[in-house]
Amino acid sequence: MDRDLLFLLSVYFIAINIYAFSLMGSDKKQAIRKRRRVPEARLFLVAAALGALGIWLGMRTWRHKTKHASFAAGIPALLVVNAAVIAMLLWPWAGS
Repeated sequence: MDRDLLFLLSVYFIAINIYAFSLMGSDKKQAIRKRRRVPEARLFLVAAALGALGIWLGMRTWRHKTKHASFAAGIPALLVVNAAVIAMLLWPWAGS
């Protein structure tokens, strides 16, 4: 894999997970204040876009959406899928 592409992938991965983590924190704060919330579909979309680690860490940090079955099962499943996608991108036989 090209070094520039690896760098861009790394920056994207870090950025999307910081965004995902902060999105969970923001949604928790909005829930407490009884204000407009982040749609669950957006949270799953961010998780599917390689942000599952940030969503999962946000769930654990803020104890947010941990009792929702779709999140309790779906986010760990997306985390496994994210890991598989990253592994395929990083393996020498998967790319070039």
